[in-house]
Amino acid sequence: MTTLSETPVKKWTYADYLKLGGYERHEIISGEIFMAPSASTEHQRSSRKLEFLMIDFVEKNRLGEIFDAPYDVIFDKTNVVQPDLLFVSNSNSKIIQARGIFGVPDLVVEIVSPASQKMDKIRKKLLYQQFQVQEYWIVEPLSKTVEIFTLQNGFYELFCSSKNSSKLTSKILSGFEFEADRIFS
Repeated sequence: MTTLSETPVKKWTYADYLKLGGYERHEIISGEIFMAPSASTEHQRSSRKLEFLMIDFVEKNRLGEIFDAPYDVIFDKTNVVQPDLLFVSNSNSKIIQARGIFGVPDLVVEIVSPASQKMDKIRKKLLYQQFQVQEYWIVEPLSKTVEIFTLQNGFYELFCSSKNSSKLTSKILSGFEFEADRIFS
Protein backbone atom coordinates (compact mmCIF):
# COMPACT_ATOMS: atom_id res chain seq x y z
CA MET A 1 0.00 0.00 0.00
CA THR A 2 1.32 3.47 -0.87
CA THR A 3 0.82 6.44 1.38
CA LEU A 4 -0.04 9.88 0.12
CA SER A 5 3.55 11.02 0.65
CA GLU A 6 4.75 8.17 -1.58
CA THR A 7 2.31 8.99 -4.39
CA PRO A 8 4.29 10.54 -7.23
CA VAL A 9 3.27 14.07 -8.09
CA LYS A 10 2.89 14.80 -11.78
CA LYS A 11 5.42 17.33 -13.06
CA TRP A 12 3.57 19.35 -15.69
CA THR A 13 5.29 20.48 -18.89
CA TYR A 14 4.43 22.82 -21.72
CA ALA A 15 3.47 19.77 -23.83
CA ASP A 16 0.93 18.75 -21.13
CA TYR A 17 -0.31 22.34 -20.97
CA LEU A 18 -1.04 22.38 -24.70
CA LYS A 19 -3.23 19.28 -24.32
CA LEU A 20 -5.49 20.95 -21.74
CA GLY A 21 -7.47 22.95 -24.29
CA GLY A 22 -10.61 24.55 -22.93
CA TYR A 23 -11.08 28.13 -21.88
CA GLU A 24 -9.66 28.04 -18.37
CA ARG A 25 -6.57 30.07 -17.63
CA HIS A 26 -3.77 27.78 -16.47
CA GLU A 27 -0.17 28.45 -15.53
CA ILE A 28 2.73 26.12 -14.73
CA ILE A 29 5.39 27.13 -12.23
CA SER A 30 8.25 24.69 -11.56
CA GLY A 31 6.15 21.87 -13.01
CA GLU A 32 3.15 22.58 -10.75
CA ILE A 33 -0.11 23.54 -12.47
CA PHE A 34 -2.35 26.35 -11.26
CA MET A 35 -5.73 27.54 -12.48
CA ALA A 36 -6.21 31.29 -12.33
CA PRO A 37 -9.69 32.53 -11.43
CA SER A 38 -11.34 35.08 -13.69
CA ALA A 39 -10.51 38.70 -12.99
CA SER A 40 -12.67 41.06 -10.93
CA THR A 41 -14.21 44.21 -12.36
CA GLU A 42 -11.63 46.44 -10.63
CA HIS A 43 -8.85 44.22 -11.96
CA GLN A 44 -10.19 44.58 -15.50
CA ARG A 45 -10.59 48.34 -15.21
CA SER A 46 -7.06 48.87 -13.87
CA SER A 47 -5.60 46.52 -16.46
CA ARG A 48 -7.36 48.26 -19.33
CA LYS A 49 -6.37 51.77 -18.20
CA LEU A 50 -2.74 50.83 -17.62
CA GLU A 51 -2.57 48.93 -20.90
CA PHE A 52 -3.85 51.94 -22.85
CA LEU A 53 -1.28 54.23 -21.18
CA MET A 54 1.53 51.79 -21.94
CA ILE A 55 0.46 51.12 -25.53
CA ASP A 56 0.18 54.84 -26.26
CA PHE A 57 3.72 55.48 -24.96
CA VAL A 58 5.31 52.40 -26.54
CA GLU A 59 3.72 52.98 -29.95
CA LYS A 60 4.49 56.72 -30.05
CA ASN A 61 8.12 55.96 -29.23
CA ARG A 62 8.33 52.80 -31.37
CA LEU A 63 9.83 50.81 -28.50
CA GLY A 64 8.29 47.38 -29.02
CA GLU A 65 4.98 45.71 -28.17
CA ILE A 66 2.58 45.41 -25.22
CA PHE A 67 0.59 42.18 -24.77
CA ASP A 68 -2.22 41.32 -22.34
CA ALA A 69 -3.61 38.16 -20.76
CA PRO A 70 -4.40 35.57 -21.67
CA TYR A 71 -1.13 35.26 -23.58
CA ASP A 72 1.46 32.60 -22.83
CA VAL A 73 4.98 33.35 -21.70
CA ILE A 74 6.98 30.14 -22.02
CA PHE A 75 10.21 30.44 -20.02
CA ASP A 76 11.01 26.75 -20.35
CA LYS A 77 9.12 23.44 -20.50
CA THR A 78 8.03 23.57 -16.82
CA ASN A 79 7.36 27.33 -16.45
CA VAL A 80 4.49 28.82 -18.45
CA VAL A 81 2.62 31.89 -17.18
CA GLN A 82 0.11 34.45 -18.39
CA PRO A 83 1.00 37.85 -16.92
CA ASP A 84 -1.71 40.50 -16.98
CA LEU A 85 0.47 42.79 -19.12
CA LEU A 86 3.93 42.50 -20.60
CA PHE A 87 6.33 44.47 -22.76
CA VAL A 88 8.79 43.11 -25.31
CA SER A 89 11.31 45.59 -26.69
CA ASN A 90 12.23 45.76 -30.36
CA SER A 91 15.68 44.38 -29.58
CA ASN A 92 14.07 41.35 -27.88
CA SER A 93 11.31 40.80 -30.50
CA LYS A 94 12.71 37.43 -31.64
CA ILE A 95 10.97 35.85 -28.61
CA ILE A 96 7.52 36.77 -30.02
CA GLN A 97 6.11 33.74 -31.83
CA ALA A 98 2.70 32.70 -33.10
CA ARG A 99 1.83 30.72 -29.94
CA GLY A 100 3.16 33.25 -27.41
CA ILE A 101 6.37 34.57 -25.92
CA PHE A 102 9.19 31.99 -25.95
CA GLY A 103 11.74 33.60 -23.69
CA VAL A 104 11.98 36.48 -21.25
CA PRO A 105 9.91 39.66 -21.69
CA ASP A 106 11.55 42.96 -20.72
CA LEU A 107 8.76 43.99 -18.35
CA VAL A 108 5.88 42.12 -16.68
CA VAL A 109 2.84 43.48 -14.82
CA GLU A 110 0.66 41.46 -12.44
CA ILE A 111 -2.58 42.93 -11.12
CA VAL A 112 -3.24 41.50 -7.68
CA SER A 113 -6.59 40.28 -6.42
CA PRO A 114 -7.27 39.00 -2.89
CA ALA A 115 -7.02 35.42 -4.21
CA SER A 116 -3.71 36.02 -6.04
CA GLN A 117 -1.69 37.78 -3.30
CA LYS A 118 0.68 34.88 -2.58
CA MET A 119 0.97 33.90 -6.24
CA ASP A 120 1.77 37.40 -7.55
CA LYS A 121 3.81 38.79 -4.65
CA ILE A 122 5.87 35.71 -3.85
CA ARG A 123 5.75 32.84 -6.33
CA LYS A 124 5.65 34.84 -9.57
CA LYS A 125 8.01 37.50 -8.26
CA LEU A 126 10.58 34.77 -7.54
CA LEU A 127 9.93 33.17 -10.93
CA TYR A 128 10.40 36.45 -12.81
CA GLN A 129 13.53 37.17 -10.80
CA GLN A 130 14.86 33.65 -11.56
CA PHE A 131 14.38 34.19 -15.30
CA GLN A 132 15.77 37.75 -15.08
CA VAL A 133 12.73 39.77 -16.20
CA GLN A 134 14.26 43.25 -15.99
CA GLU A 135 11.22 45.00 -14.49
CA TYR A 136 8.24 43.66 -12.51
CA TRP A 137 5.18 45.71 -11.56
CA ILE A 138 2.73 44.72 -8.84
CA VAL A 139 -0.56 46.61 -9.17
CA GLU A 140 -3.14 46.40 -6.36
CA PRO A 141 -6.55 47.90 -7.24
CA LEU A 142 -8.01 47.39 -3.75
CA SER A 143 -5.28 49.38 -1.98
CA LYS A 144 -4.70 51.55 -5.07
CA THR A 145 -0.96 50.95 -5.02
CA VAL A 146 1.70 50.19 -7.60
CA GLU A 147 5.19 48.88 -6.88
CA ILE A 148 7.83 48.76 -9.61
CA PHE A 149 10.79 46.45 -9.07
CA THR A 150 13.95 46.33 -11.17
CA LEU A 151 16.73 43.78 -11.20
CA GLN A 152 19.86 44.83 -9.33
CA ASN A 153 22.65 42.23 -9.23
CA GLY A 154 20.13 39.49 -10.08
CA PHE A 155 17.57 40.40 -7.39
CA TYR A 156 14.50 42.65 -7.40
CA GLU A 157 14.76 45.96 -5.61
CA LEU A 158 11.97 48.50 -5.30
CA PHE A 159 12.54 51.15 -7.98
CA CYS A 160 9.50 53.28 -7.17
CA SER A 161 6.05 52.97 -5.66
CA SER A 162 2.84 54.96 -5.52
CA LYS A 163 3.24 55.00 -1.70
CA ASN A 164 6.47 57.01 -2.01
CA SER A 165 5.92 59.11 -5.11
CA SER A 166 3.12 60.97 -6.85
CA LYS A 167 4.52 59.98 -10.26
CA LEU A 168 5.54 56.46 -11.18
CA THR A 169 8.32 55.89 -13.68
CA SER A 170 9.79 52.93 -15.46
CA LYS A 171 13.46 52.15 -15.87
CA ILE A 172 12.79 49.95 -18.92
CA LEU A 173 10.31 52.36 -20.56
CA SER A 174 12.53 55.39 -20.16
CA GLY A 175 10.45 58.57 -20.11
CA PHE A 176 7.18 56.79 -19.27
CA GLU A 177 5.52 58.26 -16.22
CA PHE A 178 2.01 58.30 -14.81
CA GLU A 179 0.08 58.91 -11.61
CA ALA A 180 -1.45 55.82 -10.02
CA ASP A 181 -4.81 57.60 -9.76
CA ARG A 182 -5.09 57.41 -13.55
CA ILE A 183 -5.46 53.64 -13.44
CA PHE A 184 -7.62 53.43 -10.29
CA SER A 185 -10.22 56.14 -10.96
